[in-house]
Amino acid sequence: MLKDQIDRDIKAALLGNDREKANVLRGLKSAILYAEVSENKREKGLDDNSILEVLNKESKKRKESSDLYLIGGNTERAKAELDEKSIIDKYLPKQLTDEEIDKIINEIIEKLEDINMKDMGKIIGMVKTKVGPAGDGSKIALLVKNKLSISQ
Repeated sequence: MLKDQIDRDIKAALLGNDREKANVLRGLKSAILYAEVSENKREKGLDDNSILEVLNKESKKRKESSDLYLIGGNTERAKAELDEKSIIDKYLPKQLTDEEIDKIINEIIEKLEDINMKDMGKIIGMVKTKVGPAGDGSKIALLVKNKLSISQ
């Protein structure tokens, strides 16, 4: 289970005197605990897919923070955020390329009849369900929007 792996990695980081990694992993463990409590699953715990969603959100937060620090001119803090993101990303599945996502979008659009821009949310939802955490939601939305605007 992913949560157990994070626990083992925290111990290994502490034993290896890697305080930065240990702190990032403790933050992940805290985010997972928060999600468990908010979903009333504290006793049972979250399944790996739900944990991956939490980790994906945490990774996105680090990326967004890094971008904001860069805009503000604080490159040192931006790099620190990206370093944290790289630690988190090791637990996430490999992200699909634009071409792989585009192929899935085409498959879904072929199954639907008479599509238009109003169907964008439905198509995005179907793609996200199919790819899971291996696809970035904002990237999927952009690709679906481009595909639907071209086909109109």
